Amino acid sequence: DNFRLDYAISREQENKKGGKMYVQDKVEEYADEIFKKLDNGAHIYFCGLKGMMPGIQDMLKTVAEGKGLDYDEWSKGLKKKKQWHVEVY
Repeated sequence: DNFRLDYAISREQENKKGGKMYVQDKVEEYADEIFKKLDNGAHIYFCGLKGMMPGIQDMLKTVAEGKGLDYDEWSKGLKKKKQWHVEVY
């Protein structure tokens, strides 16, 4: 209940729109669960190529706004509480 591991393998999987599966597609798929866990103090980690972050952030912004949240304030709050972790190169 406290941990989920899933994979987004763009060469092997398709997203719900029939395109390549990327990490933002998986995060969006589990968005309700992820946002609830983050609200309860969970941490989120993104590791990989820096080029992936704009797509992830765009998706998170869309989901946050759909939940009536201000994305910038929401993400700043996660960073302030040290729940947001990004390791990109």
